[in-house]
Amino acid sequence: MTRAYNELYLSDAKDNLADYFDYLVNDCGFDIDWAAMLFEVSGYAYMFESGNPYVLSGMSGVELAREVVKKTYQGKELPEPTYPEELSPEYWAGWALAEYQWYSGRRFKDILEHVKMNEILSMYKVYHEMDITQFIDEMERRCSQNNGESRLKKLRENRGLSQSQLAERSGVGLRSIQMYEQRVNDIDKAQAQTIYKLSRAIGCRMEDLMEDPRA
Repeated sequence: MTRAYNELYLSDAKDNLADYFDYLVNDCGFDIDWAAMLFEVSGYAYMFESGNPYVLSGMSGVELAREVVKKTYQGKELPEPTYPEELSPEYWAGWALAEYQWYSGRRFKDILEHVKMNEILSMYKVYHEMDITQFIDEMERRCSQNNGESRLKKLRENRGLSQSQLAERSGVGLRSIQMYEQRVNDIDKAQAQTIYKLSRAIGCRMEDLMEDPRA
């Protein structure tokens, strides 16, 4: 697998995401799932997973947190970090998430749709003293589980479109759309032109429609 950034950046990346969650939860009082959501909607999750060197290692985790909050809140003041001597469970959760994202190549959005940060945090007691490969194996198991509706169906319904309307807008056959939504046909193996037409009609990125963007 071709990863978004070199392993040389991985240590800094893990420390930064670890500090991000530790600071926002323990110093700022944020819920850990809320901190994860802000990371996503701010656009910094995309920059992180895409290998932007400034986000990976050019700033600290506290600076990352402040940039995220600055972009998602208007005028919210954050306290100074306390830098406790012992590493917190929240620190481990961010560190482990960064390791798994780099290893798997999955987007943070996709990972956290399957496994919320609170769930990763709850794994601390079992996995924090184990080799990280044990955590990765468990995350792979959870992220590979079929969790119901296809991405195509979710996005179509979120846009208020029927299958017939999407077929008309995109030029993709109604039966094909039905087969992709039911997972009878694998949308990840569809022609790029088909995925492009669907994404344009729905108003999303092509990879948002794919069940496994790594494929």
